[in-house]
Amino acid sequence: MEKETEIIRTENGSPFHFLMERKSPVRIRKMDMVKSQLRKNCSCSMRKMKKSVMDFFPVLRWLPKYNCKEYIWGDIMSGLVIGIILVPQAIAYSLLAGLKPIYSLYTSFFANIIYFLMGTSRHVSVGIFSLLSLMVGQVVDRELLLAGFDLNDDPQEAINSRGHLNVTVYNVTLGSVSTECGKECYAIGIATALTFLAGVYQVLMGLFRLGFVSMYLSEPVLDGFATGASVTILTAQVKYLIGIKIPRAQGYGILITTWVNIFRNIAQANLCDVITSAICIAVLVTAKELGDRYKHRLKVPLPTELVVIVVATLVSHYGRLNEVYASSVSGAIPTGFIPPQVPDFSLMQRVAVDALPLAIVGFAFTVSLSEMFAKKYAYTVRANQEMFAIGFCNIIPAFFHCFATSAALAKSLVKSSTGCQTQVSSVISAVVVLLVLLFFAPLFYSLQKCILACIIIVSLRGALRKFKDIPQRYRLDKIDALVWCVTMLASALVSTEMGLLVGVVFSMLCIVGRTQVPHTALLGRIENTVFYEDDEEYKNLLTIPKVKIFRFEAPLYYANKDFFLKCLHKRMGLDPAVEITKRKKAKRKGQRSLEKGSGQGEETPCLVPKPNDLQAIVIDCSAILFVDTAGVSALKDTHKDHQELQISVLLACCNPSVIDSLERGGYLGSENKDMHELLFHSIHSAIQFVREKEILADVSVV
Repeated sequence: MEKETEIIRTENGSPFHFLMERKSPVRIRKMDMVKSQLRKNCSCSMRKMKKSVMDFFPVLRWLPKYNCKEYIWGDIMSGLVIGIILVPQAIAYSLLAGLKPIYSLYTSFFANIIYFLMGTSRHVSVGIFSLLSLMVGQVVDRELLLAGFDLNDDPQEAINSRGHLNVTVYNVTLGSVSTECGKECYAIGIATALTFLAGVYQVLMGLFRLGFVSMYLSEPVLDGFATGASVTILTAQVKYLIGIKIPRAQGYGILITTWVNIFRNIAQANLCDVITSAICIAVLVTAKELGDRYKHRLKVPLPTELVVIVVATLVSHYGRLNEVYASSVSGAIPTGFIPPQVPDFSLMQRVAVDALPLAIVGFAFTVSLSEMFAKKYAYTVRANQEMFAIGFCNIIPAFFHCFATSAALAKSLVKSSTGCQTQVSSVISAVVVLLVLLFFAPLFYSLQKCILACIIIVSLRGALRKFKDIPQRYRLDKIDALVWCVTMLASALVSTEMGLLVGVVFSMLCIVGRTQVPHTALLGRIENTVFYEDDEEYKNLLTIPKVKIFRFEAPLYYANKDFFLKCLHKRMGLDPAVEITKRKKAKRKGQRSLEKGSGQGEETPCLVPKPNDLQAIVIDCSAILFVDTAGVSALKDTHKDHQELQISVLLACCNPSVIDSLERGGYLGSENKDMHELLFHSIHSAIQFVREKEILADVSVV
């Protein structure tokens, strides 16, 4: 066991002794640890089984304790409001996913029911989400194109007038896919296979405790990704706003390709759709702005989207806008449920890679929103259970012709602001959607697609407003602003999936860059104290004669060891290798001059190098989190080189991890015999050691 004794002198010169003793590490055999974990996790009892079931279904814990008098009205109100918002958004987001509106309604219904059973957040609204709908739609469009289907928005009617599903037959054979599977059938097959795999990935991440993956999706990355994807979503809706038919762009750079196609076909714009879109956007934006301004006076938000959809549907139906002006409409939406079907496993190998970013984005948004509301309303959520919940919100609905879901910020904010207390509100929202599925869906036949596009675009206001925050973000942190811009541009100009990857990689490179080129400083003593600070940042600091104190504000490892040495030499005004070489040259030159002088019988002065006033270097290690083998080697070389110049190198404020690395690297000598001369618990104790050593040297000379 190590014992370190230090002596610190106070201002009046009296010494203060204290003993520091490291604890002996408790060594546990790995086999014993494995046995303990197996005994803990694999044992079975009724009590443990009950706990596992209640942990997996949190509703069994809180529902029996539900305070009906206190919670029920808030839950009913918020559930009704969210249900009213869900219906138009579900129909609108079907455009993003490239699927029929009925599948979006299925998705909203099942997601609310499953999260009610398995979720741990009281306020999060889980359902259809614009970013995930866009990502699903891009995969669906790509696979349809590869399968030889026409990506025309209005192929043959897939649903007949009686409300029963009908299939447009294409002569195509893909593995086990039947040749009688038409475009709509194949599209929902791709979407369900993609959704099922995303859910499996999320459940596996929960089983293997991989929730830490979401930590690499920082706030600037998520914000930049959402904003870039919002620009892509807006671009994809422009063709519906002006009523033109252009091919759906695929691959990278779809933003630019889409705008080029829009301007090429701008002459074909449908005047009816243009006028309708302008009126709709004006009404929606005005209502949203008024709602935001007077939200403290409104108990519930205005159901603007629903009102607009109802009015627009009536106008379109009685004005016969589809027949007279060729305005594109939603078409027939069947009632009831389609029989469940197992996702096609033969399609999963085609979308296995695409499902991974979908799973990560869905989980990241769900957990971040859950934790945000938990912090706001003072309760706890379990991130791992949230991963299971959102995973099964994708796995189970995939059997019922649904596509990927996650928590959505806008609906969650509305939910919390309208009195939501528990996830009972999700059941109320699901009932509203169910009523639409069973009775009201066919009424939306005449709803124009440009109205749905307007609803999507206006819902992007929050994400698009992030552009206004760039100056403030830049003032707060330039690196975060750069990460946001790079992620946003990559998501918009390249692709959404690639934008997310670029954002994560770039943010990690920024972190590595910060450690590779960290801040360094020379320290001075604060007057009448034993504390030391950066002499470039603070005034009136006292310099220590013949001693320089150097601070390195990053871990010392292989990537920045050269920068450490370069900064140390620059701050000290001394490169030991160069100085040693100079002294050796001067010594050899002096010897030759002496030999030459003795041969001529004359006395020649010997050249002696100028002595250095620097006697000690104290390295403040308080900001060094860890040291690897390359870092230890750099410190050993520094100590050795300066020792030849009779300059001491002392380390102060090392944490236990750094001390252990130094011990293993042999920096402290055999059996750590030099520890008391090289390591100090404070900068001031190192300075006192240098002074005492100087006094002893002066006494010995006398």
